[in-house]
Amino acid sequence: MTQRAVLITGGTSGIGRATAELLSQQGYSVIVTGRNPDSIAAAERDFGDRILVLRADAASVQDSERVAEEIRTRFGSLHAVFLNAGISGSMPVGTVTEEDWARYFDINAKGQFFTLQSVLPLLADGASVVFTVGVGVLRGMPGGSVVSASRGALLAMVPSLAVELAPKGIRVNAVSPGAIETPIWGKSGMPAEAVSEVLEGMAARVPLGRVGAPGDIAETVAFLVSDGSSYITGQNIVVGGGVEIA
Repeated sequence: MTQRAVLITGGTSGIGRATAELLSQQGYSVIVTGRNPDSIAAAERDFGDRILVLRADAASVQDSERVAEEIRTRFGSLHAVFLNAGISGSMPVGTVTEEDWARYFDINAKGQFFTLQSVLPLLADGASVVFTVGVGVLRGMPGGSVVSASRGALLAMVPSLAVELAPKGIRVNAVSPGAIETPIWGKSGMPAEAVSEVLEGMAARVPLGRVGAPGDIAETVAFLVSDGSSYITGQNIVVGGGVEIA
């Protein structure tokens, strides 16, 4: 195919979905993965033939290998991969179980690393790799130790991966969203009124005075995927309205 292909993990909702829509509009061939049947069905309905939707569990190495083989068959190579799949949540240190720890690291760290490993042979010279990390890695938050540790593992990988893959011209960067209004808030179990109050409280702590939208992150990822960022690698771009400096 003449269009450049991009894989987005966790691409059926929130930030991943917004990024898929934007890159598709910009002319890329986009492949997204997801594991929630409802969000997969909604994505397939809304995307139609514009974007390929594949069911895959981010924690499964076998699923990553299957996705890579599907991309090889349909597209031959990849211009970029946005490793965005992940889970979040707040757990006080005294409540964390061994199963919690394993689940977060399996999905947020192991899954993203082995997805990259699976698609690495498909990455063309000059390709771009982008990880989703999160501002929680840079700012302490009560109950955020496990999710921040699992996401922070990705951030720790970025410089080494950037150096290792540089001889092929492959760039490796991270994007760290601040407070973003996504469907994940609706899955928290809080009533809609409580979610609104939380988001308003977050907005009050952001210098730019608002929480972000998925499109704010999508625009940054689109830049990191584009040739306009061809001299940027090994970096973590914080997109949080200045919350990390307040």
